[in-house]
Amino acid sequence: MKDAKIVILDEASAATDVNNEYQIQKAFANLIANKTVIIIAHRLSSIKGVDEILVIDKGAIVERGSDQELTVAAGRYKHFKELYASANEWRVS
Repeated sequence: MKDAKIVILDEASAATDVNNEYQIQKAFANLIANKTVIIIAHRLSSIKGVDEILVIDKGAIVERGSDQELTVAAGRYKHFKELYASANEWRVS
């Protein structure tokens, strides 16, 4: 990766399983240290530990803040987190 000041990761781990996603994120962590990083993601696991989250709908920013701020605000982000958590509890029997 070029020594860029800004790095954009667009669904960088979307096609991976959970174990491989974790390995990819560990590798990226070293590559993106001390850089401005824009992560485009649908998986909440892809944005763990970020400083700021932007929720975008139809090209417009509809929510902006940290995970904690957006969870307290009880908007779309919180709803998405709740759906994500319940989907992770599903089991095939």
